[in-house]
Amino acid sequence: MNISGAFPSRYLKAADIPSGRPVPVVVRSVEMEAIETEHGSLEDKPILYFMDKTKGLVLNRTNAATLSELYGDETDSWVGKRIDIIATDTTFRGRMVPCLRLRNSQTQAETITTPATAPPVIPAIAAPSEDIPF
Repeated sequence: MNISGAFPSRYLKAADIPSGRPVPVVVRSVEMEAIETEHGSLEDKPILYFMDKTKGLVLNRTNAATLSELYGDETDSWVGKRIDIIATDTTFRGRMVPCLRLRNSQTQAETITTPATAPPVIPAIAAPSEDIPF
């Protein structure tokens, strides 16, 4: 048993993404949600949601800065953008820990547009992420 899978979360974590494999996704929305901190208090954080996926990604400063550099500060302009999610490691409080990072998608950099009432559709080029259920 993979112990990381024993603690399901409604938010994406590094254990959900295969190490070393970029996962292409399309941004569906960015929502502010109250997230419980390690000290038990609630803090509003931006959550990035993806087309055809259920789990959201809690944006940290690093990933928010990456998206801001790529697509501007207005989160509405991120919707429909194709990005890659990558599992890697970072130093946190003096030790190496798994993390997720974002980058401009290597598969195709165009914007995907869908009417607000239409169900989200991911074009065939993004198919590699469909086998990763998050």
